[in-house]
Amino acid sequence: MFIAYCCIVIAACLPYVWAVLAKSSAPGYNNKDPRGWVAKQESYRVRNAYSAHLNAFEAFPAFAAAVMMAQFAQVNPQHVAWLAMAFIVFRILHGVFYLSVQQALRSLSWLGGFACVIALMLSAAFKVGG
Repeated sequence: MFIAYCCIVIAACLPYVWAVLAKSSAPGYNNKDPRGWVAKQESYRVRNAYSAHLNAFEAFPAFAAAVMMAQFAQVNPQHVAWLAMAFIVFRILHGVFYLSVQQALRSLSWLGGFACVIALMLSAAFKVGG
């Protein structure tokens, strides 16, 4: 489970990676009103990096819960590790596609990450129920 737990740490840090990119993508960042500053930006890079930041926060709880569910259900640790690593790859791609304004690929990478979470949860459910 070491790899899966490391993936949880990485997933917890991803929102901050995108936040740093958003804040460094335009001059004059205002830490007194960061959301107001983002709202006033005309740069798609700032807005998209900030959107990736928010989306990474949204994806994290379900992923962390899914890994923990799989661990508690004693799902094969290798299976959990592969799904967790795939989730991280999909989430990194999601941010990259957000920044590069590739909507279709961004949506596909979001779907891939979501599928990993569902697969982890279903693995736990079938392990417990089976």
